[in-house]
Amino acid sequence: MLRRAGLAADETPDSRELTGGVASDIWRFDLGRGPVCVKRARAKLKVAQDWRAPVERNAYEAAWLEIAGGIVPGAAPKVLAHDPGAGMFAMEYLDPGQYPSWKDELLAGRADADFAARVGNRIAQIHAATAADDTIAAQFPTDAIFHAIRLAPYLEATAAAHPELAAALIDLSRVTGTTHAALVHGDVSPKNILAGPDGPVFLDAECAWYGDPAFDLAFCLNHLLLKCLALPEAAPGYLECFDALAGAYGEIVANGPLVDVEARAARLLPGLFLARIDGKSPVEYITDEADREKVRRAAGKLLSDPVSRLGDVRRAWADEL
Repeated sequence: MLRRAGLAADETPDSRELTGGVASDIWRFDLGRGPVCVKRARAKLKVAQDWRAPVERNAYEAAWLEIAGGIVPGAAPKVLAHDPGAGMFAMEYLDPGQYPSWKDELLAGRADADFAARVGNRIAQIHAATAADDTIAAQFPTDAIFHAIRLAPYLEATAAAHPELAAALIDLSRVTGTTHAALVHGDVSPKNILAGPDGPVFLDAECAWYGDPAFDLAFCLNHLLLKCLALPEAAPGYLECFDALAGAYGEIVANGPLVDVEARAARLLPGLFLARIDGKSPVEYITDEADREKVRRAAGKLLSDPVSRLGDVRRAWADEL
């Protein structure tokens, strides 16, 4: 693929597989022009449960990276070549020494509220710039992919595990899946955000979808709440990051065409919170059963008695800590 794209000539470059992802195979190739990454989507994800997703999502990921980088320069790696037939694309390699993972930073206790605000700002800019854009919507006919890789394994699998909350979780899946308002990344997790020298860089847009921007907002905020159990002494900093990210996002979308995003995110967040304990993709750093019960208790209350403000979700969780 690299040779067909003109990125490699007759060279046989050194290569190595990069670890950490579950949905794709990713390699680093050291070419004469410098290192590049090549990514190929997997049909079966590398998780314990049987979780499959269409491989054509690779093409939509490349499209998201290009669109997002055009809206906010530097917000995504540059796509260097794309081969839909092979189900692969190549992008620039970003050195971890200069672009550390935000997840690693957070788990080291470095909770930077200013950086969190920049995450919220950049995601909001992408949402606002693509809101009500029929041209971009037509490029992402990915409802089925989003359902397969996000709604089913998170909300619907969790509904099966919690019959008493099933009606609320299935309704969240329905409302989210039928809302089409802006270009959504679908996996705005700290592991997919690099803390670059010029601000956040978003990776792994395999779930790219023209849908509900509340999903991106809730999905990222969810991780900041969960981190409170990974490193309890840093919990105040994580909650400050929660406030900063939500506040910066709200400032961008407040007077634009996106309406009720916060209310939908506040209702969705408890479902995603519970899904990271009892869905198909539980977080690896919450292993204590007492901590799992804290999540179940807080999420169950909020699913049974929904709120419309993200600050209310944050306070409900803080009460459990």
